[in-house]
Amino acid sequence: MKYCSMRTAAAALALCAGLFAPSPATAGLFDDEIARKQIAEQQKRVDELRQQGDGMAGRLAKLEEDAKAQPVLALVAEIEKLREEIRNLRGQVETLGNNIEGVAKRQRDMYVDLDQRLRRFEQSGAAVAPAAGAAAPAAGAVVAEAPKPAPTGNISVEENETYERAQGQRRIGNYQGAITAFQAFITKYPKSTLAPRAQYWIGDSYFNLRDYKNAIASQQKLVAAYPDSPSVPDSLLNMASAQLEAGDNPAARKTMDGLIARYPSSEAAEKARRRVANLR
Repeated sequence: MKYCSMRTAAAALALCAGLFAPSPATAGLFDDEIARKQIAEQQKRVDELRQQGDGMAGRLAKLEEDAKAQPVLALVAEIEKLREEIRNLRGQVETLGNNIEGVAKRQRDMYVDLDQRLRRFEQSGAAVAPAAGAAAPAAGAVVAEAPKPAPTGNISVEENETYERAQGQRRIGNYQGAITAFQAFITKYPKSTLAPRAQYWIGDSYFNLRDYKNAIASQQKLVAAYPDSPSVPDSLLNMASAQLEAGDNPAARKTMDGLIARYPSSEAAEKARRRVANLR
């Protein structure tokens, strides 16, 4: 009886232990809940950090905007100032362009008159005396240019037209084309009374192309090949101009001094005197 009571009590204790001890499933649910709480707390912390980061980014952007505001305003003012200066410069360029066009027209007219006067001298066989020099025609004696002047003396129609075609290239500003055409003229008509003028315009065309070395060489060739030509004074003056542009002032002065000494009464010598005075 006593033994049975003891077994009954043991069974009862075992039953109670079974009832109150946590099962594996219950323990798993308990651990998962803790993990979820921890994850939620971490997520909350991450969200807080993100919010702080977003706030700091906003503050940084505002600071950058504030920092840029003043330089941008200054830059806008500077740009407007530059635009005004550009407008003024464009106006000045337009004015200068008109002035240059007028000067170029006067220069072309002067060259036409010069070429025609010297052609008359050369075709009539006139020569410039090196010591005394021939008096230059009146400055106001401008002769109207005909599109194709009638040939005079021993100049043939074909010869005259060839020369005029070369002149036409020079007058429209095609200086390289003019050089080629005048060189062809001299090759075809080496004894022509127009050959010295053709050689002069070769040098002048090189000058307009700013090829001062060839400009000087071309005028030196004229002086050597046609020493008695009325074109020599103008050739020497053009040579001196090229030397000045090339920066060789001593050579330019020597050339102009020689021009003044050999052709004192020429128009070219008068221009040389003024330039020599400006060099001092």
